[in-house]
Amino acid sequence: MKLVRWIRPIVAGLGGLVLTAMIAQADEANDYPTSARAEYVYGCMKANGETRQTIEQCSCSIDIIASLLPYARYVTAETVLSMSQVRGNLGGEFRSSEQAKNALDDLRRAQAEAEVRCF
Repeated sequence: MKLVRWIRPIVAGLGGLVLTAMIAQADEANDYPTSARAEYVYGCMKANGETRQTIEQCSCSIDIIASLLPYARYVTAETVLSMSQVRGNLGGEFRSSEQAKNALDDLRRAQAEAEVRCF
């Protein structure tokens, strides 16, 4: 009888810890804001056609990218892509920097994986 009194709170506490860990893991896997996902799907659809199948493929694609690349790294790569189109010295820094190249390489690898899995 006394053992049962000790086990119930322990089991309840462990269950709470497991649930908390699962929620934290889900939050980490979904750190991309909805607006970023929507923007990606919109651009992807413009590039690949505006069909129902394309919506599914583009949604899959951003989900794969999000699972492989943290959002902060995605933002860095998107910024590099945008700024590297600027002419002159400012754009040159984004085209020639090793950090910029690494960020773009990470994004391109994630996009290639998404392409293989989703299209």
